[in-house]
Amino acid sequence: MTRALFSELILFLLPFVVFGLYLVVRRRNPLAFAAWNDKIGWLVLAGLGCVIVALLYTGLTAERKTGAFTPTHVENGRVVPGQFQ
Repeated sequence: MTRALFSELILFLLPFVVFGLYLVVRRRNPLAFAAWNDKIGWLVLAGLGCVIVALLYTGLTAERKTGAFTPTHVENGRVVPGQFQ
């Protein structure tokens, strides 16, 4: 679960990193508030767009399990994990 959250966080922060690199290439100070002031809204929207596209892509292309699910149970004193049959 943590890995999934970090991957989405990285996708959200990607536009901010790209814009920061753009500021460095243009020889502007990326730590100055004035450089970011009017761009924050667009960067947030771009980050959310990246996350939404990634979630849609994952949802549409993920492997689907077919068959009935047998939940975790105990057989002969041994725990048998849940599985699709």
